[in-house]
Amino acid sequence: MNDSSWGAPQGAGYRGTPEMGAAPAGPAYDVHAAQQTRPMPIVPDVPDEGRDAADRNRDAARVSGPLFRDESPQEPMSTPLPPQPHKKRAGRDLRAAIGVGVGLGALVVGSLFIVKAVFVGVIALAVVVGLWELTSRLKERKGINAPLVPLAVGGAAMVVAGYARGSEGAWVAMALTALAVLVWRMTEPPEGYLKDVTAGVFAVFYVPFLATFVAMMLTADDGAWRVLTFLMLTVVSDTGAYAVGWRFGTHKLAPRISPGKTREGLFGAVGFAMVAGALCMQFLIDGGTWWQGLLMGLAVAASATLGDLGESMIKRDLGIKDMGTLLPGHGGIMDRLDSLLPSAPVVWLLLVLFVGSG
Repeated sequence: MNDSSWGAPQGAGYRGTPEMGAAPAGPAYDVHAAQQTRPMPIVPDVPDEGRDAADRNRDAARVSGPLFRDESPQEPMSTPLPPQPHKKRAGRDLRAAIGVGVGLGALVVGSLFIVKAVFVGVIALAVVVGLWELTSRLKERKGINAPLVPLAVGGAAMVVAGYARGSEGAWVAMALTALAVLVWRMTEPPEGYLKDVTAGVFAVFYVPFLATFVAMMLTADDGAWRVLTFLMLTVVSDTGAYAVGWRFGTHKLAPRISPGKTREGLFGAVGFAMVAGALCMQFLIDGGTWWQGLLMGLAVAASATLGDLGESMIKRDLGIKDMGTLLPGHGGIMDRLDSLLPSAPVVWLLLVLFVGSG
């Protein structure tokens, strides 16, 4: 409320009525005092007997009206603050994710350059855990009972066979594992047999067979550097997609499959992977050149993105966010293998074409 509503004088030379006394004029006039000493209304002294009920009610309303209320100054209404810009968040515990990532990297690199057989064991262990996560989610969400025992034993055997006997050993081990799945499931009632063995054969191909190509890379003389190149390209591709997509991503890549992925993120994956590929092929691989690395980086960015989308499709069908909770900040083992598995045969094939299998 402004001052005029409080009955403040309109000019500096205001004079009161003779009954109230003259108010001093000029700048020394206390406006606050005038506001606190407004004239009281004069109510004629009329006997109650001569007044009807309506008059008494009207006088009571005057006495209790706004003039006699405690009208303390009202605080001005605060101006609403403009909406704060939405700050993007990563969506996961970054500290835990970085810590787990560093630990896994140290384990992989350490075993890779110390004893190759130890690294083969790391691959086999990752395959078994990944199969356990996949079959557990299929059973929980879809009621599909893919037999884990033949899958785990056969999956580990496939990795070892690929390292010891190459591609021929991997194919034979895969065929025997699929056969073991068919036979193992026969020990249970026939209801659901077809869907269970179909899921089992899919799991054989999706996890251990694709992982076998990593073991086959290791058999070359510079096998450790080939595997390191494969790992670095895939990780750099994922990192570039995340960093560029999180900062600049506005156009969705596949909103029905994975709403978080953007076209800008895909461009980031391609750019980062191509640069990393050129460096790795030039300095890490015997007989490799930078232009071969550019092609390999482009291929890995495509395969890693498709692998990520493929697992997102599976998880969306199952109605889950992560395949597991084993790795804080990452989810499960399968959530880390999603882009590595389909990239393994791509890198193995391109290395064989570019520099040979030796």
